[in-house]
Amino acid sequence: LRTHQWCFLLFNVLLFHVLLFGADLLEEYFLRSLPLSYTDAKTLEIRERASKLDMDPLKANLSYTVSSAATCSDQEVFLLVLVCSSPENRTRRNVIRQTWGNVTDARGYAVLTLFALGKPALVTTQLEINEESQKHRDIIEGSFVDSPETQTQKMLMSVEWTVTFCPHARYILKTDEDMFVSIPSLAGYLLSLTQLEDIYIGRVIHQGVPDRDPESPGFVPIHQYSDEFYPDYCDGSAFVMSQDVARKVYVATKEVPVSVPPDIFVGICAKKAGITPIHSSRFSGEKHISYNRCCYKFIFTSSNVEDDELFKDWKETSDGKDCSL
Repeated sequence: LRTHQWCFLLFNVLLFHVLLFGADLLEEYFLRSLPLSYTDAKTLEIRERASKLDMDPLKANLSYTVSSAATCSDQEVFLLVLVCSSPENRTRRNVIRQTWGNVTDARGYAVLTLFALGKPALVTTQLEINEESQKHRDIIEGSFVDSPETQTQKMLMSVEWTVTFCPHARYILKTDEDMFVSIPSLAGYLLSLTQLEDIYIGRVIHQGVPDRDPESPGFVPIHQYSDEFYPDYCDGSAFVMSQDVARKVYVATKEVPVSVPPDIFVGICAKKAGITPIHSSRFSGEKHISYNRCCYKFIFTSSNVEDDELFKDWKETSDGKDCSL
C-alpha cells in the first residue's frame, strides 16, 4: 500500500475509536446538569430537616410493615444493594444470591444485598416468602399488595427502610431483579469519588415527558404533575444514592405525589432537595448490553439478563483474568 493509503486506513481506525469512546464522553458532558443553588427556602428547609433526622420515632411509626429480620443498623456498610423484586420471583432471587448478589466484600469494604417487595396476592406465596425470609434474612416486605400500581410505594418503602434501619450505609444502589450488576466495578468507581455528599448517579433521563394518556398504565393526571417535562432523573433500572441523599429524598417525599413512576418520584424529590443527578453511561438503563467479558467487568449494569446468561456472565467475569486495553 502507498503512503496515502496507509494514512487513510490509520485515519479511519482513529476516527472509529474517537466515535466509539467519544460518544459516551459527549453524552456525559451534555447530560451534566448545572448544580442547583440552595437559595430556595423550601430546599434549605428540606436539607436542614434531613441533617437532623431522628431515626427513633421512624422505627415506631413506619408507613409499611417490615416482615424480614434483615437489618444493618449496627453494621458499617459501604454499599447497600436494594433489589426491587416481585414476590413470585423466588427463582430469580436465588439466582442473584448465587451470582452478583453473593458479593459481600469489595476492596475490603462491606457490601449487603437485600430484596424489596410488596405482599403477594396468594396466601401460599406469602408462606413461601416467610420461609425464604427466615432462611436468608434478606427480604424487606411492605404491607401493600405488590402490583404495577404500587411500585412507587415500594420505592418509598425502600428509602424509608434505609434511613431507619441502615443509617450507616455510605451508598445505596437501587436496582431491578432482571439486571446484571458488576459490584467490583461500581465499588471501584464509588471509591474514586471526591464528592462526598449529594451523590445521585445513574443513566440520566433528560426532559422526560409525563404520560397524559388516561388509558395508559403510567398515566399521570395534570393536577398531579402540571409541568411539561419532568426534572432530570436517573433511570429506575439502577441508580446510586449516598446516605445523605436518601435522607433528603425521604424528607422531600412529603411534598411529592406518589402517582408518578418510582424513578421519576425520586428525581422530583431530589430536585426539591437541591440535588443534581450525575450521568454515567456505565449504567445501561433499560438496554441489554451484548455480552463481552471485559465489557461486563467495566460497566456497572446491563438489563434484561436471563437466568442462564447471568450464571455464565458472572462465572466468566469473576475468573480473575485481567483485561487488556
